[in-house]
Amino acid sequence: METILTARLASITVLTEFDKENRLENRILDELDTRERAQANEYIQGILRRRSFLDFLIAEYSSVPIAEMEATFRNILRLGLYGLLFMDGTPDHAAINEPVEIAKRKISSRSGDMANAILRRAQREREANQLPKPAMPDRIKLIATTFSHPEWLVERYVKRFGEREAFQLFQANNKRPDFYLRVNNLRTKTENFTLRLEKSGIPFEESEWLPGYYKVTSVAEVRAKGWFDKGLCQVQDIAAGFAPTVLDPQPGETVYDLCAAPGTKTIVLADLMQNQGTIHSVDIAQNRIGKIAENAENYGAEIVKIQRADIIEERFKLADAVLLDAPCSGTGVLSKRADLRWRRTPEELTAIIEKQAELLDAAANMVAKGGRLVYTTCSIEPEENMKQVEKFLEEYDNFELQPLDDFLPEEVLAEDFLSYQTLPHVHGCDGHFGVLLKRIK
Repeated sequence: METILTARLASITVLTEFDKENRLENRILDELDTRERAQANEYIQGILRRRSFLDFLIAEYSSVPIAEMEATFRNILRLGLYGLLFMDGTPDHAAINEPVEIAKRKISSRSGDMANAILRRAQREREANQLPKPAMPDRIKLIATTFSHPEWLVERYVKRFGEREAFQLFQANNKRPDFYLRVNNLRTKTENFTLRLEKSGIPFEESEWLPGYYKVTSVAEVRAKGWFDKGLCQVQDIAAGFAPTVLDPQPGETVYDLCAAPGTKTIVLADLMQNQGTIHSVDIAQNRIGKIAENAENYGAEIVKIQRADIIEERFKLADAVLLDAPCSGTGVLSKRADLRWRRTPEELTAIIEKQAELLDAAANMVAKGGRLVYTTCSIEPEENMKQVEKFLEEYDNFELQPLDDFLPEEVLAEDFLSYQTLPHVHGCDGHFGVLLKRIK
C-alpha cells in the first residue's frame, strides 16, 4: 500500500535527516501542495524552536532514554507533542492519531502503542495543568532546556545581556515570525500593490521605516495568488532592506553584490537603480548561481550580470559601490532559521569571523576612489559586526565610516549614527548589522 505524503510525514522525514546529517534538506516539501508545504514548514521550524523542551518532556514520559531512541521515533514524538502544546487550532485527535499511525507504519505496532501512551499522557497533564517543568541545579542548562537554545549561546547571551533581557531574546527567537514583503517597482508600483493587498483581504501592516515594505503573518496566501511568480513582490525582512538602502546605488553606476545568492538584494539594487547601470552579482556556490539568474529574470532586473567567483582569489575591476552581505552565524534569524541554533558551534563562529575578514579585505579592493562599501550580516555577534569593522579600519586608512541617519530611523542606529544593529526582542524584526564605508583615497 502506497504511503501518502502529508505535512506531518514530510516534517518527520526532514527532521530525521537533520538529526543524522546536521543539515536541513527541504526538497521533499516540493511534493506537497501550497497549504501542506506551509504546514510542514511550520512543524519543522516550530519543533526546532522548541526541541530541547520537547525532548525534556519525552525524557519525563519515556522509559527509553531519548539518546537511545531511533531518530524517526524521536521526531514522531516531537511532532505529536508540538501539535498538542503549541499548534493552536489543531484538534487533539489529529495531533495524536497521525503520529501514532506513522509510528506503526514506519517502525512497528509496538512503537505506535508507545507513542500513543506518551501523547495521551501529555494530553491529560496539559488539561490538568500538570505538565512537567524543567528543574535542574545547573542554571545555564535549566535556561537552555526551558528556552530550547544551545548551552553555549545561553551562556554567551546571559553574560552579554543579563538574564532578563536574554530571556526576552530567547522568547523572540521562539515566536512564529512575521514576514515582510517588499514591492518590486520593476514590475508594479507601490500604490498598486497596496490596493492588491487591501482587496485580497490579507492582513498587512506598512512599515514606517522603509517605503514599500509590508509586514504579513504568512506568505502562503501571497504565494497562492501568484504574486511571487509574477515578480510583484519578494520576501525580505525590513532589516535586510537596510543594506541596499544605505548603499544608495544610483542609476548608471557599476555595483557589485558579493555573496549574492539567491539574489534578493540584487533585485533591490536593480530596483533602486531603475534598471540603469550594471550590477555584478557574484557568488562562489555553483548550485546557487542559477537561483540568481532565475530571480533576476522573474523580477525584471535587466542590468544584472552573474558571475561565479571566489572573490578572495580573483581580481575585479573597481566599482562605484560594493555590497558585501557576508556569510555569518545567522544568530539574528533564529526565529526563521531555527536549525542554525543547533548547527552552530563556538569553533565554527571563530572560523566564520576569520572568513569575514578575508572577504571584507577582498571587497575593499573592489571599491573605486570616492566609492562606497556596505558590510552587513544577519548576526547579532559583536565579533562579526562592529569589532570586525574596527579591525578593518585599523588596516585601511583609506576608508571612513559614514553616518546613516539620512537613510534609517534613529532607533536602529548606534549613538554615533555610524552603524545599525537590530535585535529581534527590541525591534520586532530579524537581527541585522551594517555599516557604510567610503573610500577617501
